[in-house]
Amino acid sequence: MNSQNPKPGMWKLFRVWATIGLQSFGGGASTTFLIQRTFIEKYDWMTMEEFTHFWSLSILAPGINLLGLTILMGRKLGGSWGIVVSLAGLLLPSAAITCILVALFKQIENIPAVQMVLRGIIPATGAIMAVVALNFALPIMRKSSKEGTFSLLKNSIVIIVCTLAIIFLKLSAAAVVLGAVILGALFFSPKAEPPIQSGEEK
Repeated sequence: MNSQNPKPGMWKLFRVWATIGLQSFGGGASTTFLIQRTFIEKYDWMTMEEFTHFWSLSILAPGINLLGLTILMGRKLGGSWGIVVSLAGLLLPSAAITCILVALFKQIENIPAVQMVLRGIIPATGAIMAVVALNFALPIMRKSSKEGTFSLLKNSIVIIVCTLAIIFLKLSAAAVVLGAVILGALFFSPKAEPPIQSGEEK
């Protein structure tokens, strides 16, 4: 399914990414949540399936996944210049504010009121991460449910195995992604079509 709304202009794209960057308190989870809400729900520039595809590609590469996601989305919506303005919008305003806040934080980090604020931010970030995880999982589960019980079971197994590996085995993200690649190859390889007999050819 393709998104319905036309692609944005470069200035619009820059402003949208800059707005996301300036609101991205709480780290990568909040940024991912804002990207989903803005590009999918608000402007309808892409579908959740397209977003999930781009996210899957970005986590296969080392480094900061959000930058890879931004590049892929910028290219889709604006080509080469879309990449440039998307990265500039996401990074420049937020990086400047982050530098200022870090310098100020070193002066006030031991104040009791600041410590209380930080204790409230941590569970809020956890809630955002949970919402982001649901946004990724629900479309996959809905699609696999439509495909049949076996498809739903396969996707559920991959999700559960990866979750348990992170929680109990303390595996790194790279190891989990590699394991998911192997599971995907085993579970989701296309079925080979039976050879056409010569007598059946028309």
